[in-house]
Amino acid sequence: MRPLPVGEHGLLIELDSAEEVEALHAELLRRAADGALPPLREIVPAARTVLLDGLADPRGLLAELATWDIPPLTAGDRPTVEIPVRYDGPDLTDVAALWGVTPDEVVRRHSGTEFHVAFCGFAPGFGYLTGLPEPLHVPRRDTPRTKVPVGSVALAGPYTGVYPRSSPGGWQLIGTTDTVLWDPRREPAALLSPGTRVRFVPQETA
Repeated sequence: MRPLPVGEHGLLIELDSAEEVEALHAELLRRAADGALPPLREIVPAARTVLLDGLADPRGLLAELATWDIPPLTAGDRPTVEIPVRYDGPDLTDVAALWGVTPDEVVRRHSGTEFHVAFCGFAPGFGYLTGLPEPLHVPRRDTPRTKVPVGSVALAGPYTGVYPRSSPGGWQLIGTTDTVLWDPRREPAALLSPGTRVRFVPQETA
């Protein structure tokens, strides 16, 4: 772990992999729930970092972190969310070409993968889901769309994501879901949170 101070009350922990980020984030949440962490305002995981903000004594926590034994996560540590998908995206054929398979095989491989939320960002409710092996990583589109429909299931680099609202975007669109990713009337408002396991379930297109 490589710690970096962030202002007077923050600490940014850099790690070598998304898996290490997830394990540290889970350990921090466990200790916070057990009352074993000093008071703090936020714990925010990202691709290779975890931000701890609102600490009265960042250096004191840093000294504790160095002594922790952080176990790797197992599948049983995470809740699972199933998201029904119509694999009708406009870029499905392009993704099939990039993978060197048929569109039906894209559906089979994507829906047969267990994903998990590495971190959240971009828009409220948007989770960056990992799980596809490296040979199935795809580039962003050369020309981003000015408007991606809400509920679009998309790929970019190592990630799968679902657009919680309509917005510009350059990811490859392979499907659509009616699942609501962000609802401020719901508790919690976000369906997905870091560590959540996700499976996409194919649905018949209309």
